[in-house]
Amino acid sequence: MEFLRSEKEVRERAARIKLLILDVDGVLTDGGLIWHANGQESKVFHVHDGHGIRLLQRAGIEVALLTGRRSQVVDDRARDLGIKLVVQGSRNKLTDYEDILQLRELDDQSVAYVGDDLVDLPLFRRVGLAVAVADGTSHIFPYCHASTESKGGGGAVREVCEFLLQVQGKWEEITAVYFNPENA
Repeated sequence: MEFLRSEKEVRERAARIKLLILDVDGVLTDGGLIWHANGQESKVFHVHDGHGIRLLQRAGIEVALLTGRRSQVVDDRARDLGIKLVVQGSRNKLTDYEDILQLRELDDQSVAYVGDDLVDLPLFRRVGLAVAVADGTSHIFPYCHASTESKGGGGAVREVCEFLLQVQGKWEEITAVYFNPENA
């Protein structure tokens, strides 16, 4: 994780996160869109990101998807990962974000958001922890608290998940089954 604000501030913000909201295209994917001749769409998701999401969920941190595009593939991936809060086809991410806050009874400081482009700026300005993927558009970095070292679709989400778990002191407990199976 690269800190765009003081490391102390970013860690303090990360310690309060209860909900991680992710953009999809350019964050969970590399931003490439594959259109098949029959009109079907394909996306490539990184398995490390998926496992990071599962680890976060096991630690009691909810994950949501908020995207401007609409795709059956996203619904399928969300279902596979146990992500229950999915907003697709968003025409106003800020309005949809406010609906999510109300639904989950959270405040801005309890939410982290990972994005990659200009449409994410309104959320970056509001959330408790704003994170840009390494290959996000250059305009967004001044509005973020941190950026990933990994590119979107290439482990950036896993990086954020691990950071949150480590800052909140949950990493060892959640990963004990892998490192010390006899203690899990």
